Amino acid sequence: MLIKIHRRKHMKKIIDIFLRSFMTGVAIAVGGTVYLSCGNKYLGAFLFGTGLFVILSFGFNLFTGKVGYAVEREPVYLGELGIIWLGNFAGAAVSAFLILQTRIAGIGDKAKELSDIKLSDGLLSIFILAFFCGILMFIAADGNKNIKNPVGQILAIFLPVVVFIISGFEHCIANMYYFTLSGSWSAKALGYMMIMTLGNAAGGMLIPLVKKGFIKAE
Repeated sequence: MLIKIHRRKHMKKIIDIFLRSFMTGVAIAVGGTVYLSCGNKYLGAFLFGTGLFVILSFGFNLFTGKVGYAVEREPVYLGELGIIWLGNFAGAAVSAFLILQTRIAGIGDKAKELSDIKLSDGLLSIFILAFFCGILMFIAADGNKNIKNPVGQILAIFLPVVVFIISGFEHCIANMYYFTLSGSWSAKALGYMMIMTLGNAAGGMLIPLVKKGFIKAE
């Protein structure tokens, strides 16, 4: 009986993680859609932050915002990160499919241009660009959680997003949306997605790892 209850709780937790992750993919897709639809790249970069605002406001699960905490969590957390990644992918892909059924499906052409640039880049370049994006996404997630000032919380969300987009850094979840919207998936694209994911993960873990070496105030 106790085993069944434990399994039931475990399954509920997995479903909860996946649903929160799926909705994250949807939120990122909304951000990606407004970015692709906006003629001004600076305004588009700012409005993309709406997706992250929704994610952090509703307690959704973004892989690039959660992966940094792996350095201080139990090994089982790695399994949760896998579920989060898959949920993010599902939400982004389903959203892309739905957008392609609408009158704004033309943004897929711009997504194709972006995807072609990414897939023609070198793997080391992709990893480094993803690494810096990972740093920024951890700053956004952790800053929003720990900063008490409301203005600071908002800045922690939007500034890192604007910086990573204008800088051309690689965000694996956003690219899941762009690749699906543009029909760019292939064995090569999947390989690039893995490199982007690893880069985001390494960047997200940098600050938590370095902080372990800080001298704490007495």
